[in-house]
Amino acid sequence: MKVGIPTEVKNNEFRVGITPVGVHELCRRGHEVYLEQGAGLGSSITDDEYRAQGARIVPDADELWGESDMVMKVKEPVEQEYHRLREGLVLFTYLHLAADEPLTRELVERRVTSVAYETVQLPSGLLPLLYPMSEVAGCLAPQVGAHSMMRAQGGRGVLMGGVGGVASAKVVVLGAGVAGQNAANIALGMGADVTLLDTDLDKLRMSFWRYDNRVAQIASSTMAVREQVLQADLVIGTVLVPGAKAPKLVTDEMVSQMKPGSVLVDVAIDQGGCFENSRPTTHADPIFQVHDSIYYCVANMPGAVPHTSTWALTNATLPYATTLADRGWQAAMQADDALARGLNTHGGQITYAAVAEAFGMASIPLAEALS
Repeated sequence: MKVGIPTEVKNNEFRVGITPVGVHELCRRGHEVYLEQGAGLGSSITDDEYRAQGARIVPDADELWGESDMVMKVKEPVEQEYHRLREGLVLFTYLHLAADEPLTRELVERRVTSVAYETVQLPSGLLPLLYPMSEVAGCLAPQVGAHSMMRAQGGRGVLMGGVGGVASAKVVVLGAGVAGQNAANIALGMGADVTLLDTDLDKLRMSFWRYDNRVAQIASSTMAVREQVLQADLVIGTVLVPGAKAPKLVTDEMVSQMKPGSVLVDVAIDQGGCFENSRPTTHADPIFQVHDSIYYCVANMPGAVPHTSTWALTNATLPYATTLADRGWQAAMQADDALARGLNTHGGQITYAAVAEAFGMASIPLAEALS
C-alpha cells in the first residue's frame, strides 16, 4: 500500500501523522511511505530522519494525496484540502464529524472511506486512539487555564495555589475520563483545590484512591454542576460521548452568575463543546469573553506540544495503520471489531449512526458497509 503523510495545515498544528519509527515499520512490511516535504519539522523531526527509514519525500501536497492509497493525518481535512478527497482513498485521522457538517457532506459526496481515530473502540469501551491525545489535552488544560486566570489575560488574577494564608484556586473538572483525570492530576500538582464530577461512580471511586482523597469527587447532576460552577475560578470541561456531540453541561445562565474573571477551558470542543457558549478557537487567538468570564476553546490543544503529541499518537495508531496497510481496510475491519467502529463514511454513505443523527442524515449499518 502507498501511505501518504501530509503536512498539517490547520492553524498552528505542528503535529505530524507518523514518526520515523512508524515509517520504518511500514516500509519493513513492504509498503511505500510518501511524506510531504517538511511535514515533521514542527515536531522536531527532519526529512532526513524520515528518509533514513525509507520514506520518499514529496514536495507537493496534491501529488502526495493523489499518489496515496491511504492518507494518515492528525487533524481533519480543512476546506483548502477538500479538493484532494476522492473515491477510493482511505483517510485515517481524527475527524470529529458530529461537530463538522461541511466535512461530513464532502466525505459523503466524494465517496471517501474515512476511518476516525476517535471512534475506534475496544469492547471495554476504551478509545485507544483518542486516549493519548486526551492525556495531553487533560495535562494542558490546567496550564492554559492558569495562564488565562492571570489579570493581564483578563482573568481574576488568581494563582492556582501554594501561598500560605491564601485560598488556592477552585478548579472544577467535568468528566472523570482520561482527560479529566489528567486535568485533575496536574491541577492538584499546581496546588489547586480540585473537584471532579462524573455520572460514573466507578470513575469517581478510582479517583478517590488515585489521589488519596485529595480531590473531591461529586456525582454529577444538573444541580451539582450548577453549584460547583458558580464557586469555581476555573472550570475544565472534558465530557465525551464517543462519535457524538458533547452534551451542553454549563449553560449561559450559569456563566452569567460566575465570578468575574473566571475561566472555562473546553477540552470537548472538537466534539462541539460542553459549554453552551463554546465555539472553536485557535492557538493564534485562543480566548474570548462571555459575560465576565474567559473561554479557552482551542480545537487542537495537543498541537501546542507537538513533539510529545506526535510520538504518543504514533505509539497508538501504528498497530492499526499496519493492519490497514497489510490487509486492506475491509479485511482489516472484518477481523477487528474495534477498528471497524472507526469507519465513519464509505461509498457515499455514513456508517456511524451518531454522525448521521447530528445532521438529520441517513446512515447504513456497519455490517452492510463491510459486506
